[in-house]
Order: sequence, then C-alpha cells, then structure tokens
Amino acid sequence: MAKLGKRTRAAREAFAGKNNLSVEEAVALIKANANAKFDETVEIAMNLGVDTRHADQMVRGVIGLPNGTGKDMRVAVFARGAKADEAKEAGADIVGAEDLMETIQGGTIDFDRCIATPDMMPIVGRLGKVLGPRNLMPNPKVGTVTMDVKAAVEAAKGGEVQFKAEKGGVVHAGVGKASFDEAKLIENVKAFISAVAKAKPAGAKGAYMKKIALSSTMGPGVTVDVETAVTE
Repeated sequence: MAKLGKRTRAAREAFAGKNNLSVEEAVALIKANANAKFDETVEIAMNLGVDTRHADQMVRGVIGLPNGTGKDMRVAVFARGAKADEAKEAGADIVGAEDLMETIQGGTIDFDRCIATPDMMPIVGRLGKVLGPRNLMPNPKVGTVTMDVKAAVEAAKGGEVQFKAEKGGVVHAGVGKASFDEAKLIENVKAFISAVAKAKPAGAKGAYMKKIALSSTMGPGVTVDVETAVTE
C-alpha cells in the first residue's frame, strides 16, 4: 500500500468520525483543510433515489449560484449572422457554425458550456455522441438552446451551474472555491441543494435525497445531514 503524505494523513485525521454535519459545519471543515497549492474547488455530490433509465425520473436543471463558481467559464456558441455577433459581444469564447462542428468532430473541445440558436440544432445534433456524454449538449430545458444568446452567455459567465442526474442517480457539481468566504460558500451550497430538491421528478418513489457529501478537489469528503440541509 502506498504511504500517505503528511497533508493527506492530516486531512483524514481531521475528518475522522465526522458525518452527517450541518452545511455550516461541513463547509468550515472543508475550508480549514483545503491546503493544496492551488485554489481548490468545493464540490457537492448528491445521491438521489431515482432511476435515470426512466424518462419520468430524470433530474436536470440549472441554478445561478448567488456568489458564482469562481471558475472562468469557457463558452462556445453555435450561431450565424447577427446572433453570432451578439454572442461575441456578450463574451463568448468560441463562435461558429459548420466550422465549429468540424473542430469538435476533430476532437478539440475547448469549452465548458455550449449554447446554440434553434436554427443551429440540425448541425449541433450531429455532435450528440460527442457532447452528450460530457453534458455539453445544448438543451432548451436549461436555456442553452435560445434566441437570447446574450443572456445565455452572460448567465454562463456569471456562475450559472447546470446539473443532471447521472447513472446511479448521482448529481455532481462545483459550488465555489475554497478561498470563498464561509458565508458565501454556505449560501451557494444551500442554493444548489434547494434547486435539486425543486427538480424532483414526478416519477421519483421513496426517499428522493438519500445522501449529500461535500469535498474539496484534493480533500476527503464529509456527509451532510440530508434532513436539515433540505429544510434549511
């Protein structure tokens, strides 16, 4: 077995025996032990009681975190003409049509969010097998297929987070940086949990939120008390 480093060993000791904490306690613990040489992302993982193989149990949505993510979001937009100009003016990093499709088909994906005007979807649709598994496929349900390109780009750049239940019913997202003030991280975490709670699908049976865990990029995870996290 590989020998644990001093930092990893200290973090594990700090987290030992601590489970089902309040959001406030979990955030404080994570911030106190996020001591990597870079600004770690605070991540949330939620295990939901849904079976994503059934359409009526799919969970997906979008939330504008009150304090942003702290991440420089790279945005690609499929658009032509005036809408392409609008995207560029709004701060999109990549704008194109067939040329952008060919770039992506060639294996280059230099963006974190993909937006498209409705008329571009026949082109974007060809990229389903590439963008779909990366949760980058534009979708009108989360506002990434739209004629209001300016608002979509600004929302993405401003800290909007998309979420989608993956296989096994797990929702995962970054909700800020370890350098954020505790109060801002707590607010972001609660906003995200609330958004997922409101996205409960009609087909969900039994307990919807089964487990919530918080961690930093390089740190251990800690579970959050589901009952208090959802009702707070």
